[in-house]
Amino acid sequence: MLPYNRKLKEPARQLRSDMTDAESRLWARLKQLLGVQFYRQKPLGNFIVDFYAAKAHLVVEVDGGQHFESTQRLADAERTGMLSGMGLRVLRFTNAEVLENTHGVVEEILRMVAAALG
Repeated sequence: MLPYNRKLKEPARQLRSDMTDAESRLWARLKQLLGVQFYRQKPLGNFIVDFYAAKAHLVVEVDGGQHFESTQRLADAERTGMLSGMGLRVLRFTNAEVLENTHGVVEEILRMVAAALG
C-alpha cells in the first residue's frame, strides 16, 4: 500500500473542485481506460498528483507555466524521483499539450496503461 498523508485530504478536495481547463479536459477522457480506474488530485505520500491509476501504477501530471521555471523543474524532478521510488511511472504533459493535442496525450497514456497490464 502506498503511503497516504491525511493532511492532504482537504487540499486534494479543493484541487478537484478547482481543476485547470487542461486537467478538466483530460479528466473527461481518462475516467476509465482499458477498464483501469483513474483518480484525480490523489494524495500519494506527501504529494497530490493530478491523476493516478493504481492498477497500472501510473501517475499523470499536467504542468502549467510555472513548471518551466528552474526551481520548479528541480522540485518536479525530485517529486518524480520520489514517486518512481514508490514503484510508480510518471508521465508529464504541459497544459498546452493537453489542450492542443488531447487525443495524442490520451493515446500515450493508453500505451502506458496497456504496457502496465501486460
